[in-house]
Amino acid sequence: MSRKFSQTKAFLMPAMLILPILPVNLLASDGESHREAHQHFIEEVIVSAPFSKSTAETSQPINVLAGEALLEEVANSLGATLAGEIGINSASYGPSVGHPVIRGHTGNRVGILQNGVGTTDVANQSPDHAEGVDVSLAERIEIIRGPASLLYGSGAIGGVVNVIDGKIPERVPESLEVFLEQTHNFNYSENRSVFSLDAGSGNFAFHVEGFSRSNDNVEIPGFAIDEAAVEALEELLHGNEEEEEEEELENTRGFIGNSDSDSKGGAVGFSLVNNSGFIGLSVSRLENAYGLPPGTHAHAHGHEEGEDPAAAAEEEEEVEFVRLEMEKTRVDLRAGYELEGSIIDSLRFSFAQTDYEHDEVEFFDTGEKEVGTTYTNEGYEGRFVLTHRAFGPWSGVAGVQMTNNDFEATGEEGFIPRSEIKNLGFFAFEQYQGDQFNVELGLRYDSNQVQAGRCESDEQEVSLSGSVLYSINDSSNVFFGLTDAARTPSVEELFANVDGDTCARQADNEDLVLHAATNLLEIGDPNLDPERSQNFEVGYRYHTGRITGEISAYVNDIEDYIFLNVTGAEFEEQRLAQFIARDAEFRGIEAQLNFSIYESELFGVTGAVFADTVQAEFAAGGNVPLIPAAKYGAEVEFYGESWTVHFHAIRVLEQDDFGQFELPTDGYNLLSMYADYHWDVGTDGELKLFLRGDNLGDEEVRNHASRLKNFAPDAGRSIQLGLRYTL
Repeated sequence: MSRKFSQTKAFLMPAMLILPILPVNLLASDGESHREAHQHFIEEVIVSAPFSKSTAETSQPINVLAGEALLEEVANSLGATLAGEIGINSASYGPSVGHPVIRGHTGNRVGILQNGVGTTDVANQSPDHAEGVDVSLAERIEIIRGPASLLYGSGAIGGVVNVIDGKIPERVPESLEVFLEQTHNFNYSENRSVFSLDAGSGNFAFHVEGFSRSNDNVEIPGFAIDEAAVEALEELLHGNEEEEEEEELENTRGFIGNSDSDSKGGAVGFSLVNNSGFIGLSVSRLENAYGLPPGTHAHAHGHEEGEDPAAAAEEEEEVEFVRLEMEKTRVDLRAGYELEGSIIDSLRFSFAQTDYEHDEVEFFDTGEKEVGTTYTNEGYEGRFVLTHRAFGPWSGVAGVQMTNNDFEATGEEGFIPRSEIKNLGFFAFEQYQGDQFNVELGLRYDSNQVQAGRCESDEQEVSLSGSVLYSINDSSNVFFGLTDAARTPSVEELFANVDGDTCARQADNEDLVLHAATNLLEIGDPNLDPERSQNFEVGYRYHTGRITGEISAYVNDIEDYIFLNVTGAEFEEQRLAQFIARDAEFRGIEAQLNFSIYESELFGVTGAVFADTVQAEFAAGGNVPLIPAAKYGAEVEFYGESWTVHFHAIRVLEQDDFGQFELPTDGYNLLSMYADYHWDVGTDGELKLFLRGDNLGDEEVRNHASRLKNFAPDAGRSIQLGLRYTL
């Protein structure tokens, strides 16, 4: 089979899987679907969209994970929690770090929000930095792609992930509401405890929550480090040159060394609520300590001014392992107000002040330890949004967004100078609602500034979007979306290893600072132009309540796509890498179908099939690196009055469309299951016992989107037992 035919087959597989069965009626009864009751067919209002609609009614491509579906998927990272959604993968860096990958995009091209405003962390500066948000107590997660992402920033070319929680109540509960959960994972002896409480009286509402989670080393089948792949990659990088002293790999069998973690957090919030709106405040704290797998974090040898670098490196103690210790404190203020008899229907305001810091602690073979690098990010983000009343078929929203962050990295990995990052954005969305047509138009203006020493980047960009939803009949529609958006370069893309006085790369290679997480001497370019992305998407939806299906295809044509290009040059056995820009094209297909198979008074059966694939190539030739492999799968669920059991099977294909200095990645199968049984406790309480199993085939899973695929595979067979009480 030719490689070209293999690419075409992978690209079209979702369409071949879904299209033949879209018209098939598998309904066995006319009763209400149990899956709807369990929020698998989610018809809730989409909080993050510009207009109050369900997923079936919006012309935007949006995923919603909420209710029981979210509780079943909660993992130790945001990326791992969302990895089962179509079009989404996780760029892991060991078991404790997982960044969402949306349609092949991650990092600065994916906006991570908490209740509509940014998380203010340093996750985008390095792949080993965890997101500064935990999903243990999230109420819902919404993934917004396409035109609606302009509401939250033009740079989110891939999409926006909005983690929505109840830290600030927007209603007064009629009675005490309690959530308690305790789980144990037998793979890595993880214990997780979660609680939340909501209460109120009169116009006052109160919320308190907390969680703690700790685990030992993650168990895997076979060896952690794929030594053959590491050697092949070294040969690819260095040719057949023989190393004088080859560092011995610290491999482990049956587990990933230094993969234990300890995380905890909590929040207190309150609100004043009346019939017209609310205003509330919350204070939250998050602490996260985790290790990086051996062989993944190179040591950035430092030396004093005037000291011989070779002599300093010779005296350097051997670093055995590295751990990250993160602390984050956040204060949120949020308000919403409904107006009557005014040209303005509603006003909404959100503000978050964040103080973030993490230490990268190096543990030496002598038993001593020291902080190698400290990252800090302090700042605020605010949003003000108004909705105007309808004028005939037209309605709309408009708003302003402000961000101001002070970022600094000090120590051995201080390769990015201290920077002040500012954004001011204005946006507006208008909607035309006709009998069969729904049209949405968006406009955004952004002013982005990055000040690093005497160096400055100041860019102003305008982004546009439009979408059309055409209702074929009461149960199906087609939608089209078009976006022309700009993303300005990030601080590391501009100023990594750039002299803060001359605003050019360090003149002497001796002054270059190694980025240990990538094991590269990364060099920014202050003259980079903003990326410009033209995104087009077309899709078809079928929704009757008992059967819901969707298939969509998209193309992202990106001018001046910025990426880290690994060059052929080296300095002191460290590879140099330069941030450069090339035109690139991303294209993909996503498809999903949920349906009822059988339903009676005793039990019911539902099913689902899904698939997605994305390909990304440079216009000048070659593949964009770290693009996830295509996947497809199926799910079947059995349910009764007090119980649920469902099984999942996913096939991830081989990824042989790899970038420069990458290797192909083998495909694998993932089998998982979930079961629960609940009892009523008192009048309103419920006690639920649940069991979850992941990677039941105990396969070796190496994720192509991960920079650590050759050092740290995903966990082996995992069994989790949990008990949940709600009131």
